[in-house]
Amino acid sequence: MSTELTIGQQLEAFRKDFDALRREIGKVVVGQEQVVDAMLTAMVSGGHLLLEGVPGVGKTLLVETLAKVLEVSFQRIQFTPDLMPADLIGTYVVMETPQGRRTFEFHKGPLFSHVILADQINRGTPKTQSALLEAMEGESISVSSETFQLPQPFFVMATQNPLEMEGTFPLPEPQLDRFFFKVLVEPPSVQQIEEILQRTTEGEPPGVMAVADGRRILQMRQIARRVPVAAELRHLAALLVAATHPGHQQAPQSVRQFVRYGSSPRGAQALVLAAKVRAVTEGRAEAWREDLRAVAHPALRHRLILNFEGQGEEIPSDLLIDHVLEAVLGPPRAAAPNDG
Repeated sequence: MSTELTIGQQLEAFRKDFDALRREIGKVVVGQEQVVDAMLTAMVSGGHLLLEGVPGVGKTLLVETLAKVLEVSFQRIQFTPDLMPADLIGTYVVMETPQGRRTFEFHKGPLFSHVILADQINRGTPKTQSALLEAMEGESISVSSETFQLPQPFFVMATQNPLEMEGTFPLPEPQLDRFFFKVLVEPPSVQQIEEILQRTTEGEPPGVMAVADGRRILQMRQIARRVPVAAELRHLAALLVAATHPGHQQAPQSVRQFVRYGSSPRGAQALVLAAKVRAVTEGRAEAWREDLRAVAHPALRHRLILNFEGQGEEIPSDLLIDHVLEAVLGPPRAAAPNDG
């Protein structure tokens, strides 16, 4: 008798494992359900995550908890202006053999881990930022004449403080584009602060247990890619990205007025992959247009480049994405069983 699971059984196992990761992280991280979902979606899709929020909202705790529930290696890298690329990648050192001969041996840096927290990435110099982002893109590192493969899965979660501008080096647009999602971390509500106080000031802090490993994440990544997407939905994803460009015929008036350059094709890839993951976690075997709507903001908000007028009036990218969604998908509506 064959023990190979059907696609339906694989999707159900995917959903259960995704929910288990959610629940376990929720034992430590109060609230932030959308942030947790975005983090898991980016990781399962094979992308990386950029978190933006003021200090003290739990960004570091979130990544540390993720590494614990996954049973993978974890490194936190605090970006500072004096951090050098070799501090991330590693370097060759001179080693002496028992026979007295000297050889060069490569000592790997903290980038050779499964989960990386790049804390306050905008405080690192452009040269150091580029070293990290090159590793994110190629999942390998070249040093001198050798190429070293990074461990799999390889997931980078970078944080930045939107209020801190002095002494920072904002990420250029091409480097921002390499992040699968950009998520805005909002401050907790009064009720959530009360729960945080209860968890952290009374008794022992809550602990978590590992519910998956790196191999399972790679399996889930392959399962998600096999979720079917109708040609119409693929066309809508492409149209959403095209409508973020001011020269496109379906671009809304606000995009024509305030945007200098819209999303790259990476934005469309993020839309489709994230829509597939969301469909599976919702218990469906096919992605719908409402899945595209649900993932559009984190997938596109960092991929819109405002023009001078848009920057001067501080137009929120999320508002422009709302206009794009309405122009392409129409107003939001409740999902129906036959929605496609």
